[in-house]
Amino acid sequence: MTKRNLLLEIGLEEMPARFITDSINQLASKVENWLNTNNIGFEGISLFSTPRRLALLVLNVDERQEDSEEEAKGPAKKIALSENGEWSKAAIGFTRGQGMTVEDIYFKEINGVEYAHVKKFIEGQETFDLLVELKVIVSGLTFPKNMRWAELDLRYVRPIKWLVAMFGDEIIPFDIAGVQTGNTTRGHRFLGEGEIQLSEPQEYEEALLGQYVVADAQKRKDAITSQLEKIEEENGWVIPVDEDLLEEVNNLVEYPTALYGRFEEEFLEIPSEVLITSMKEHQRYFPVKSAEGELLPHFITVRNGDHLHIEKVARGNEKVLRARLADAAFFYKEDQKMKIEAALEKLKNVVYHEEIGTIAEKSERVRKLVRLIAERMDFAPEIVTAADRAAEISKFDLVSQMVYEFPELQGIMGEKYALQKGESREVAAAINEHYMPRNAEDSIPGSNAGALVAIADKLDTIVAFFSLGIIPSGSQDPYALRRQAAGIVQTLIEKKWEITLENIVGLALNLVSEAGIGKRSEEEAYHDLIQFFKLRVKHMLQERGIRYDLIDAVLGGEVGIVSGLVEKAEALQDASGREDFKENMEALSRVLNIASKKEVLGDIEPERFENEYEQKLYEKYLELGKKAEDGLKSADYYQEMADIKPEINDYFEHTMVMSDNPDIRENRLNQMAALAVLIMKLGKLNDIVVK
Repeated sequence: MTKRNLLLEIGLEEMPARFITDSINQLASKVENWLNTNNIGFEGISLFSTPRRLALLVLNVDERQEDSEEEAKGPAKKIALSENGEWSKAAIGFTRGQGMTVEDIYFKEINGVEYAHVKKFIEGQETFDLLVELKVIVSGLTFPKNMRWAELDLRYVRPIKWLVAMFGDEIIPFDIAGVQTGNTTRGHRFLGEGEIQLSEPQEYEEALLGQYVVADAQKRKDAITSQLEKIEEENGWVIPVDEDLLEEVNNLVEYPTALYGRFEEEFLEIPSEVLITSMKEHQRYFPVKSAEGELLPHFITVRNGDHLHIEKVARGNEKVLRARLADAAFFYKEDQKMKIEAALEKLKNVVYHEEIGTIAEKSERVRKLVRLIAERMDFAPEIVTAADRAAEISKFDLVSQMVYEFPELQGIMGEKYALQKGESREVAAAINEHYMPRNAEDSIPGSNAGALVAIADKLDTIVAFFSLGIIPSGSQDPYALRRQAAGIVQTLIEKKWEITLENIVGLALNLVSEAGIGKRSEEEAYHDLIQFFKLRVKHMLQERGIRYDLIDAVLGGEVGIVSGLVEKAEALQDASGREDFKENMEALSRVLNIASKKEVLGDIEPERFENEYEQKLYEKYLELGKKAEDGLKSADYYQEMADIKPEINDYFEHTMVMSDNPDIRENRLNQMAALAVLIMKLGKLNDIVVK
């Protein structure tokens, strides 16, 4: 079968850098799915993206669809055939609708019923004739934010300026928003010579490079990285590369040229976090450090152009940065006049959420929750004191000029300002740490005081919103509740705190209810909160490679102590590879299955035992209960459970639980239910799939 290359390019006004990578991946995915769905063979797809274009080059596309055979299901046999064996109107209508005749019918049994079927041959169409459907794909792309222009109904990331759609040397004819497809693309807005006419799709990348456009995003990123490394080597600098910043800068340029400038050393008196944030967030500059890690009065920027007049470009960037840093220096100086207590007074007028209250009210709830958790954890007095003070003043930097200008510095400036105002290092560190982990890659708070405030603050947020009925759904999570819940789970695991998740959720819910926040009953909110946290724990266990059925087993009851639950899952994962795992699970599951018949746990009465096997299992139950109270590790607890398999098997071989004697039956069910309670400490083992 002959093949051709396919080129599709959407030319646009400059797109926001943060949208580009997801948009080109979305376009590639949709085109690939369309080709596969339509049985059109191809060898691969090359992706191209710049601020002004999203483009695909699909290599060696078949010129025709593959022929296919399709099976169609019709009426049941008893409807298709009359009693005398003649074809019914239903059968004739079915085959006519498929372009076939009753002679093509055959019968297949489905769930015990025979149905009429036909197989029809579908001849593949010419690929070129189908490619007009690319219009639907291009028009249907979705973006985080859209706009409309002129009198058009189309909503898109930015106005479409040109479209290239070529199959070999032929143009695929369609138009979108008044723009007709063609074989003409455009080079660099300033350095290019205008329009570029293509005769074949494979000319695309090289033709653009000749007009100062590096269309391959990865090649562009590699060029930036190489240029940064060269600057490092020539100057003896270290340029810490933030991958998110590199991705954004890469999507801001079509022809990258890295250059460096400098700023006055006096600005180094400002905290380095402020300087770096100003460079990154406002100017998209890379900071420069010495080999020893000290911030230097230099910056790196990436120009969307060539090396001509590079010194002039550097001076222009220096001027812009100088103004930014002068502002930062002013904010920092003004913040020195701020008193913590005055800042806390201001927070009484700052609304956190109209239905939740002010930041000051939230901070007071967090402070109460910190105390309640600390009491149950029996922390040393100095930790509780530090956590209490940190919770009280944790948000004071939100009214500083620096954080107002640079929200990313909340907590960071709080720590610095707290130290300047005479707070202890423990309190200051906890103010910063209470935002941790800030993202999936961030670490948890280092101190227990910081962890106490971090958990309390995040938990208060989650519980308050759940009480209002504001719960994440699908991709919608405007208050980042999933991220905050994951942070709580991560902290509890790594800190190995011996407090149950149900306990801390209940404490937070009581405080939120006492504050009069919420539109739902506490019972309803509590149920949804536990399920929400279970999903976070489940996701975390999946990331650790735990089997799905083992995850379901350990999450079958209460979450309990989160670090302990993780240990249970890992212990079961380790055990699942052993030869005796199946037999152990079958024995323990048998107890759980029978125990499920007992709704209310009653006392075991040994005097009602009728055989030695009941007594032996009872003795094992008592031993196991004592060890569980003493705090066995999960791996050891599994082994203890496995070790009672012989007694369980002997018991069931010689004992009929469902005795005709109601008193004996009740006592035996109580014994099964009591043993099941201990088994359930490991998990709902009868949910485990054993082979």
